Amino acid sequence: MSDRLSIPEYAMALARVASLRSEDPYRKVGAAALDHDNRVIGTAYNGLAPGFDAPLGFWDNREKRQKFMLHAEINLCSLFRRGEAKLVATTTMPCTACMQTLCAYGIKEIYYQDIYHASDAPEIAATYGITLEQIKA
Repeated sequence: MSDRLSIPEYAMALARVASLRSEDPYRKVGAAALDHDNRVIGTAYNGLAPGFDAPLGFWDNREKRQKFMLHAEINLCSLFRRGEAKLVATTTMPCTACMQTLCAYGIKEIYYQDIYHASDAPEIAATYGITLEQIKA
């Protein structure tokens, strides 16, 4: 038996590290993408648009600021073209909109750590024949 990480576990470890960069005090989400040769294409995390400095008090009201947050998966997809990535790992199950975006980018395998119950990701994955698996910490 090897102590070597599997490819999905490796991608998840990268996603966990990426999540540490999130400035969101309520939910830190990280994501990583690998290409068809299991090379890292990119890592990303949830946060504000690049170059935007949040004004004082911005983080105090979670409901009010949520519409300004860019999800980790969306930030990740900005780093590659459709068909380049085979696998995405994300620390939280993609929300419905992010799952749709990952489908549009041709992702075939998606791994997540934490369940997001408000997501239709499992149904979308089943419909499109995409692997959607939980990797526990």
